[in-house]
Amino acid sequence: MKFPRMFLFLVISFSISFGQDLKHIPLPPPQTGIGKPLMQALKLRQSSRSFDSKPLPLQELSNLLWAADGINRSENGKRTAPSAMNWQEIDLYVMMQSGTSMYDAKSNSLLQINEKDLREATGKQSFVKEAPLNLVYIADEKRMTRASEEDKLRWSSADAGFIAQNVYLYCASQGLAVVVRGMVDREALAKELKLRPEQKIILSQTVGYPKQ
Repeated sequence: MKFPRMFLFLVISFSISFGQDLKHIPLPPPQTGIGKPLMQALKLRQSSRSFDSKPLPLQELSNLLWAADGINRSENGKRTAPSAMNWQEIDLYVMMQSGTSMYDAKSNSLLQINEKDLREATGKQSFVKEAPLNLVYIADEKRMTRASEEDKLRWSSADAGFIAQNVYLYCASQGLAVVVRGMVDREALAKELKLRPEQKIILSQTVGYPKQ
């Protein structure tokens, strides 16, 4: 299905709790009837470190983000990935050549944080600046009420892992290359993203078409 051109490029001023005026970029509705059966996707699941620089279409990006941590139960806002105590503390930062955005599952949209190409800052491997998409999983510990510091790290790491595996399975189903990464200069990236002290970078994940 073709998504209306004007709607794809609709940009609205939007504010969220950390006080920035963000561009609100709608995504097309996710295509939930596509892809390989689960057992085939599991058989094909693998890590890759070779990526084509070709950008992902907006529809593919919408599908991938919904698979990662989109809302699959509209009646209560629950997600495709589990979350400890339903804190929903993991934010998906979407890093592309066109800039950095955060996925808003409630509106199925991207909230553009800046127009900088920060892909290279998402990891220490050379391929991160060539691949079209790098996801960064950031835990907002402010949402993790009544949890000890040890539990915040334990549970946010598990929750980020659930989301990363959803991305792996979607990529296996759609023939995309993907790898999850822990080698990130967290201090430098946090500074670039202007994160609060309670926002902790957990993992990064690179996605793109396989390099031919």
